[in-house]
Amino acid sequence: MLRVIIVFGLLAVVGGVATWRPDLAEKAYHQAQALMAPKPVAAPQGRGPGGGPPPVAVTMARAEKRAMPIIVEAVGTVQPIAALQIKARIDSQVATVHVAEGAAVKEGDLLFTLDDRSLKAQLAQIEAQILRTRAQLEQAVRDRERAIDLSRRSVGTEVARDNAITNVKSVEAQLASDEASRNNLQTQLSYTQIRAPISGRIGSIAAKVGTSVRNADTTAMTTINQINPIHIAFAVPQSTFYEMRALLGDDPTRIKVEASIGGRTSTGAIAFIENQVDLTTGTVTAKARMENGSEQLWPGSFVPVKVLLGVQDDAVVIPSVALQVGQNGPYVFVVRDGRAAVAAVRVARTMGDMAILAEGLAGGEQVITSGQLRLANGTPVASRPAGTAEGAPTPRAPQS
Repeated sequence: MLRVIIVFGLLAVVGGVATWRPDLAEKAYHQAQALMAPKPVAAPQGRGPGGGPPPVAVTMARAEKRAMPIIVEAVGTVQPIAALQIKARIDSQVATVHVAEGAAVKEGDLLFTLDDRSLKAQLAQIEAQILRTRAQLEQAVRDRERAIDLSRRSVGTEVARDNAITNVKSVEAQLASDEASRNNLQTQLSYTQIRAPISGRIGSIAAKVGTSVRNADTTAMTTINQINPIHIAFAVPQSTFYEMRALLGDDPTRIKVEASIGGRTSTGAIAFIENQVDLTTGTVTAKARMENGSEQLWPGSFVPVKVLLGVQDDAVVIPSVALQVGQNGPYVFVVRDGRAAVAAVRVARTMGDMAILAEGLAGGEQVITSGQLRLANGTPVASRPAGTAEGAPTPRAPQS
């Protein structure tokens, strides 16, 4: 009101000095009315409609219900099915090494040749002894037949006849002994050629050409590891062990095993389960027989193992990033009527970037996968496109 009085006073002064202008007076009146009109008060910065907090921008995913494999993950140790130390069975000297260190060999391949000259000489000597004994046997048989004939005609004595019979048996025994000695030498001679008892891969070769070896040596000449197939030993929790036992039955090959290393996957099946639970760790050791034709599984290495126990129908699956952990256990934020709501869940297992739930969700709910740090129960939320950085402004609907 004071502004109006001032304006009219000025108009009166102006009117006294100059000619009265009705149009100017009307314009001044309207300007005064505009100055006195109340101005709209803007909402405080950072507040939503009605003065409430603005919605938090989040990304969402839907809890799906689908069939999922039941997989147990573990870390296994690659073990050769057979690791044989090659040792000499006679005292001799290495004459030839027929393989290189680290070479792949097949069963029956020649690995080493030992010095066999002494054994060959002994074998030749016993062969000559056998020839002589056979000749003596032929003579003894003739003498026996002659003595029997003379005794039958009462020309020779019975003593001579009996001595001739005994002499034949004695020479036959000597021949059998000589032939046994020959067989023994032939066996020892075969030990001078050391062959691979299994197929596999050679390790370091300790016995070089010229090395003296003995039957009593404790150090192996070399070692052969069977590479294909191969074993992977791993431990499973006691609870998982009972599931495996229920599935195994009488056929252990029913449980499939996968091992991935170096970008390649090897497949196999359970071959053996330990007959007791480890009291220290509460786990049971199992072994899987794996195909290893490409030799991606190397003895002594650690590899991730997946044991496929079966398939779970209608499993509730959510992204693992949606899981949160509180004082009462794991939970997720679900979206209900545009607001975040806390839902307690129980996780059965995880598989990659997915979590399989045992309780808490029925499937079909929208779960929040990012922005959870700014949420509480009942916080309004707004969806933002996947891949948008957290904290970016929430996109607004276009004005009409």
